[in-house]
Amino acid sequence: MGEFSRLAGVFFEPSKTFADIARRPTCLVPLVLWIVTGIAVTALFGQHVGWERMMRHQLETSSRGQQMPADQREQAIAMQSRIAPLFGYVGILVGVPLYCLIAAAIFTGLVSGVMSAGVKFKQAFAVVAWANLPNLIVAGLTIAVMFLKNPDDFDLQNPLMFNVGAFMDPEHGSKFLHSMATSIDLFSFWVILLIATGLKAAAGKRLSFGGALFAVLLPWAVYVLIKSGLAGAFA
Repeated sequence: MGEFSRLAGVFFEPSKTFADIARRPTCLVPLVLWIVTGIAVTALFGQHVGWERMMRHQLETSSRGQQMPADQREQAIAMQSRIAPLFGYVGILVGVPLYCLIAAAIFTGLVSGVMSAGVKFKQAFAVVAWANLPNLIVAGLTIAVMFLKNPDDFDLQNPLMFNVGAFMDPEHGSKFLHSMATSIDLFSFWVILLIATGLKAAAGKRLSFGGALFAVLLPWAVYVLIKSGLAGAFA
């Protein structure tokens, strides 16, 4: 399969496509697309909504920000507004390949080290990269919502209504529960299923789909618990 066929196949023929990816693992195309769309969202957010608006809302609704004197809060907002775009761009350029690297290492350890399924790191890395293509749809929908909604009502951290957290009050409820609820997300589960499909294709008969799904869900659940715990601790 060519790279264009793989792009379509991930969405419409995932089993066949990931079998091809396992035979010839490549990852450049999905990584580039993922990074480009992430940069586009970051740039458009800075132009249309503005980082100052986001930082002000975060500080004014946090217990730490509410305890700060007004002049210190304004200084903090100004400083964070200047460095936030830089962190956004660097986070995308470095974070996307780093995420694939860490995830591939974890999945290779679980599937090959613990389950003895013989999946190579290069295969796992390619699977993670291609399985995250639904994030391109997330980016497109995020941009659409960004321009349709009032900038004051747009939340970059949770822009879409495809998770349980979108129906909760993030300001007055439990930060721990809200963070956990945002992880119960349609696109996240889509990516999880695609990664499991890819790992199963790479392992062949040595691994069941249920085993592959468990290998993906276990580290995801640990990540969600840690993320939610930090959100609750530093609210």
